[in-house]
Amino acid sequence: MRVVVVGGGFGGLASAARLAKLGHDVTLLERLETLGGAVSTVAADGFEWDAGPTATLLPAVVRDLFRKSGRPLERELGFELEPLDLVREHWFADGTVVALPGHSRAAQRQAFDTLGAGLGERWVSYVDSFSDDWEVLRRAYFESAWDPGDLSREVAARLDSREMLHKRLRRTFKDERLRLVAGHPFVAEGHDLRNVPAWAGLVSYLERQFGTWTLPGGMGRLSALLTDRLATRRVTVERGVTATDLIVRSGRVVAVATASGQIDADAVVCAVDPRLLPALAPYVERTMPAMPPVICHVGVASPVPGLAPEVVLHGNPMLVLRTGGQAPTGGAAYTVHGRGRLAEDILTALARQGIDLRADLVSRVDETPRDLVERWQSSPYGVLWQGRGTVRQRLGPRTPIAGVYAAGAHATPGAGLPFVGLSAALVAQVVGPA
Repeated sequence: MRVVVVGGGFGGLASAARLAKLGHDVTLLERLETLGGAVSTVAADGFEWDAGPTATLLPAVVRDLFRKSGRPLERELGFELEPLDLVREHWFADGTVVALPGHSRAAQRQAFDTLGAGLGERWVSYVDSFSDDWEVLRRAYFESAWDPGDLSREVAARLDSREMLHKRLRRTFKDERLRLVAGHPFVAEGHDLRNVPAWAGLVSYLERQFGTWTLPGGMGRLSALLTDRLATRRVTVERGVTATDLIVRSGRVVAVATASGQIDADAVVCAVDPRLLPALAPYVERTMPAMPPVICHVGVASPVPGLAPEVVLHGNPMLVLRTGGQAPTGGAAYTVHGRGRLAEDILTALARQGIDLRADLVSRVDETPRDLVERWQSSPYGVLWQGRGTVRQRLGPRTPIAGVYAAGAHATPGAGLPFVGLSAALVAQVVGPA
């Protein structure tokens, strides 16, 4: 079957690799001259930073992608994904700090007990409450091509619940610091907790059960590895080609329109924001993209001692410092994300909250939300949560147009690598072997 994948981000690369391994004749179209989307790198003055994620949850998703498309990741690289000791470190406005470990219930209890007696037990009880949610939704939603019109009672009870995460956190925790930790993954992606379904809080469960993992040399290496995998699988990659629309006849897709002509297709995978394709745009008109943060990539002459791989500084603005970049000998490469009231330079705001990178500054690359949206023609953070209905207003893996499927950040309940990777697996599951 002739399959055209629109979009060369992580979701598009993963979909193309899986479908090619299943025996399909796959063509991938990417508007830019580079592949990988947000899973790529930014370089300047000898420093290199991940453009997007610096770590991932659910390492099995990445491992499965490489196994199902060819050689396993460890055979491709000679080494594996590496677990991080900490998910992240949270610094609060009152001067207290909690280092959030992964992989261990007991370690998380101990970490939160440093904030106050009994807080550890409250935290682990909260995380425990998502165990059943994960098992139910993993089987019937995350790892299965669900049908919105044919949900089991236990799945519908979760997806259709009116309870929002903001309300659950208010009810569960009197201590604001625990609410900030639990809500952080969503606030960091630009969501308002009043509009995030409570079940989505299971991210805290995933962080504890599976921890966070990184790829030595940066997560951007995944895109280079997948690009090589496409060559091995004989995928036709067309760079600098913009898909302008889908050609649909009698309710079924037959081709993809581009500025230089049509590309015939028996199936199409939309791995970009569906708004970019007029045939799909009416089906997602009730959704909005989650806006990126302000980003500053920083190269310094010497590292700041004792920093965790990710440090969250709670306040207004909320700042996130990630330390996983590559630097010349003796230096360090950091990335700072900012959300909220940024009325001053982001490095000045960071210094005001206790980490001053300005004295040793060698290089910096600033990117505004507008810069990122213009580069990728939408937000790499996917769909904005606007209440419980959002989960049904997304497309993916199927769409209302026969032969058209959806993968990527706009087809998932989260913008991270695990959810995007799972979306590609679902597309391959629905399309099936050639």
